[in-house]
Amino acid sequence: MSLNSEPTWLATLALAALIVANTLVRFWLASRQIRHIARHADAVPSDFSASVGLPEHRKAAHYSLAKLRLGLLDIALDALVLLGWTLLGGLEALNQALLQWLDPGLMQQIALVVAFILIGGLIHLPMSLMETFGIEQRFGFNRTTPALWLSDMFKGVVLGLLLGVPILWVVLALMAAGGGWWWLWAWMALVAYQLIVMWIAPNVIMPLFNKFTPLEDEALKERVSALMARSGFTAEGFFVMDGSRRSAHSNAFFTGFGASKRVVFFDTLLKQLDVGEMEAVLAHELGHFKHRHVVKMMVRSFAATLLGLAALGWLTGQTWFYTGLGVTPLLTDPSANNALALVLFMLVLPLPLFFLNPLGSALSRRQEFEADAYAAKHARANDLRTALLKLYRDNASTLTPDPLYVAFYYSHPPAGQRLARLAGA
Repeated sequence: MSLNSEPTWLATLALAALIVANTLVRFWLASRQIRHIARHADAVPSDFSASVGLPEHRKAAHYSLAKLRLGLLDIALDALVLLGWTLLGGLEALNQALLQWLDPGLMQQIALVVAFILIGGLIHLPMSLMETFGIEQRFGFNRTTPALWLSDMFKGVVLGLLLGVPILWVVLALMAAGGGWWWLWAWMALVAYQLIVMWIAPNVIMPLFNKFTPLEDEALKERVSALMARSGFTAEGFFVMDGSRRSAHSNAFFTGFGASKRVVFFDTLLKQLDVGEMEAVLAHELGHFKHRHVVKMMVRSFAATLLGLAALGWLTGQTWFYTGLGVTPLLTDPSANNALALVLFMLVLPLPLFFLNPLGSALSRRQEFEADAYAAKHARANDLRTALLKLYRDNASTLTPDPLYVAFYYSHPPAGQRLARLAGA
């Protein structure tokens, strides 16, 4: 480990500058969105005047504003927590406390990462409660009971430990014994792990939280089967998920790989849309597969993970990376610092990546347009338009977002742009 390859103060200054810049930009974007929605809350956009009533439009505006204002608190909390873990010594204190309890080694490092994640979850727990039992409840979307919420949280923690600790052990063991190329071996292990989790998720993980029953609507089943056949797709079956146990929001999606893919509809969606509209929504999802959007997303994710691990591989050997971010590394045994490096990397990496959000969001919106165009060819474009209108209305999605906020955050095109394209299809 190099002692003075970079000055500590420069790393500290860079972290402080990134926290300030990230926080200010996020506040600025949220404030723009709040002002834009509030300014248009009392008038339905002309393109939607025939399909969305003023009470529905106001509800969507007030719902969006409530979430954004809670989001402002979340932005402030994120900045304070990051400062607490790093420059104010929180991670250093946690590490030293665990070293007094456990001998230095792999078990202590695993305990550090697990404790960091659990403490972070506890810190953000009040925000989750306010969103679920405050905002979602107030606007009529929450159907989760406190008992179900606690059950989901417990299952999530247990599942996270069962799935996360083994791969964490592998990564930390490779960091310690994998030599200068440990990051490459760790990347291979992570890719294999993610593929395995995606493979087992439909039949093992998802049923722990939701009930899946075969689709019983014969008319819809016949319609979507014909769509799948003429589009050249196969599926293991069509299923309905009891999404209404937790929320009034709705969705449809695919799970699984190859011929084992499943088509899943939220039960709330079946109540909102007619057969033609359901077919159009499914055609949109098929469009994502036809254009290989899922595969492309996975390739980009794997490439980004490789670059990230390579960067981490270099940073683990730089003393300033630790001391500049508020922790004291063990110079006599560099491998004892691996968990510290991993946690610091997890904390700091989102700061610069945030400024790349517009690139990822723009790509995602383009893919949504491509999926819409596919749906317009293999189903009726007007059915997709009416389905989207119902979903925007029933999910209280704002029709008047701020353009710059859209550029940073929206993975789907705004309603006006999306429906205008479909109108010309």
